[in-house]
Amino acid sequence: MNHSKQSIEAQQNTLSSTLFQAEAWRNACIKLLPQHMIKNPVMAIVWLGTIITLVSTLLGKANLVFGLSVTFILFITVLFANYAEAVAEAKGRGQALSLRQARQNLTARRIQHKDDVNGVQISATELKMSDLIEVRAGELIPADGEIVYGFATINEAAVTGESAPVLREAGTDKSGVIGGTKVLTDRIVVQVTAEAGNSFLDRMIALVEGSNRQKTPNEIALGILLTVMTVTFIVVVVSLPFIGHFLNIEISPILLVALLVCLIPTTIGGLLPAIGIAGMNRALKANVIAKSGKAVEVAGDVDVLLLDKTGTITYGDRQATAFYPLAGVTESELRQAAMLTSLADPTPEGKSVVALAKELGERIVDPDQAEFIAFNASTRISGVNLPDGHQVRKGAFDAILKFTLQNLENHSELKARVEQVASKGATPLVVVKDQNLLGVIELSDVIKPGIKEKFARLREMGIKTVMVTGDNPLTAAAIAAEAGVDDYIAEARPEDKLNCIRVAQNKGHLVAMVGDGTNDAPALAQADIGLAMNSGTQAAKEAGNMVDLDSDPTKLLAVVEIGKQQLITRGALTTFSLANDVSKYFAILPALFVAAIPQMSVLNVMQLGSSESAILSALIFNAMIIPLLIPIALRGVKFKPSTSTQLLRRNMLIYGVGGVLLPFVAIKVIDLMISPLLSL
Repeated sequence: MNHSKQSIEAQQNTLSSTLFQAEAWRNACIKLLPQHMIKNPVMAIVWLGTIITLVSTLLGKANLVFGLSVTFILFITVLFANYAEAVAEAKGRGQALSLRQARQNLTARRIQHKDDVNGVQISATELKMSDLIEVRAGELIPADGEIVYGFATINEAAVTGESAPVLREAGTDKSGVIGGTKVLTDRIVVQVTAEAGNSFLDRMIALVEGSNRQKTPNEIALGILLTVMTVTFIVVVVSLPFIGHFLNIEISPILLVALLVCLIPTTIGGLLPAIGIAGMNRALKANVIAKSGKAVEVAGDVDVLLLDKTGTITYGDRQATAFYPLAGVTESELRQAAMLTSLADPTPEGKSVVALAKELGERIVDPDQAEFIAFNASTRISGVNLPDGHQVRKGAFDAILKFTLQNLENHSELKARVEQVASKGATPLVVVKDQNLLGVIELSDVIKPGIKEKFARLREMGIKTVMVTGDNPLTAAAIAAEAGVDDYIAEARPEDKLNCIRVAQNKGHLVAMVGDGTNDAPALAQADIGLAMNSGTQAAKEAGNMVDLDSDPTKLLAVVEIGKQQLITRGALTTFSLANDVSKYFAILPALFVAAIPQMSVLNVMQLGSSESAILSALIFNAMIIPLLIPIALRGVKFKPSTSTQLLRRNMLIYGVGGVLLPFVAIKVIDLMISPLLSL
């Protein structure tokens, strides 16, 4: 049965792959139309050359077999270049199809106010900005918006691919919701923040299909360079017949076209669009919406990262990690008292106290008729009044002293314990029973696993990490040391983030930061890369130039690597393409002039069979290298954290030296294969 199921899945995958390839080839052929070819000047010249060689051959300007062979090879070169771009676009359309399914046939229940129970059922496309909609458990959210009333668990798998539900709540920094996601529990009222056609799903669909992809500054600059090189070589090639006239050398149009194609940077010209599209696709695969391709590339040049401590470096939920009894108090006595104060505490901290006490061997005994005292922000104390009259409390150091009406001077041991806990970056809670101080609970905001290694990777890339936290300097220093960040800002206010970014930018740095709240919006807008959390407020999402659909603050680290990989891939393939051209000159130049200028034979270092085989071998290599490089263009050059100097040295060795040597070997092998055929 399992074998049969696997066989069916294999057949489906094969069919899907076949349909994908068919779509890519069909689109590659469509791109041969002039309105598409003009967008890529380098390949447009090759396409024009293909037409010239065909016409010249049919007019008898060259041997029929040789002329048609050159025409076919040039046509294949253009087709392969179009195929590279079509494959990248087809991958995006596959993502778009699944996204479209998430928004089909959505309806909305529009209401007048949060208590309105008589909502009007309308199509989601009729919703306007600021409309209020009610969404109940089991229903799909019809539009992007912010929860203004209630809270609910939501399944965002249709958009993010993550099946685990997430909690969204009004009045918090996790109030944002996406159209097309499903409410699993409770009832929420959502205020619409995006009209039909401008939602996150719409933006994602447009991005993955490439319709909204704008070329990045680096891509534009490289495109201009390639165009200038192409025009220069056109001028050189067009002037050759005039030079040949004075030297009594007749050069056919087919040979001139072949020379031009081998001179101009066809490889990178053919792969450049695919590299740009693939970079956007890699960002989208990581569930990051980049508002422009520029944002992805700028991420690769970032050298300062500004990170919030809570939720980014730490989990944000403090957990009880140790109990410290005072002299004369047993550990069991402290654990029992701490557990009693936390039995009715619904906070993660309270639950962790009970869990730690139980883990250390204490039995949970829920006292009958006890009066539980909930935590209060003004008193900063919680606890329980037992039926026998005893009062047990836990809270901040100064709040407990105030509760017990005791002086700090009389409790040097307790003060030392509190300072010991704080020096480790943890939060101390003091436990008291009646007027007797029992000891201290250590609450630690746990560092996320692997975060130190990630910061080490960034340091290897030359990127400085700065932690921003509202904690006191002592706690901030301890967490910074444990997490491995390069610097920290303690007791930071929202405006301090903005000032920090401006100071770094004034020193010539490119700064990235992550945020989710309205108070983060100014800093997100000021940063060169602002990564907003999708669960955050609309103000934050509008201010940032990237939005993380997973709402994972550590995603910024992945975004930087995606950006660097994009830059490295384009640089490596450009180096490889230009290095290829150097080798091709040694194949085709002697073939053109050796008959009239025998001294040119000194350049025939590859000892190619004949002029015709040399030209065809160079053109075949020129055509075949494009599809061979498509996987690298789409997947990206493998990225390893290192300095710019190390990256340059490695790329020059692999793609520079390798790009010069490979054509010598490949063209010689092709020549050995086709020379016998030409002699028939």
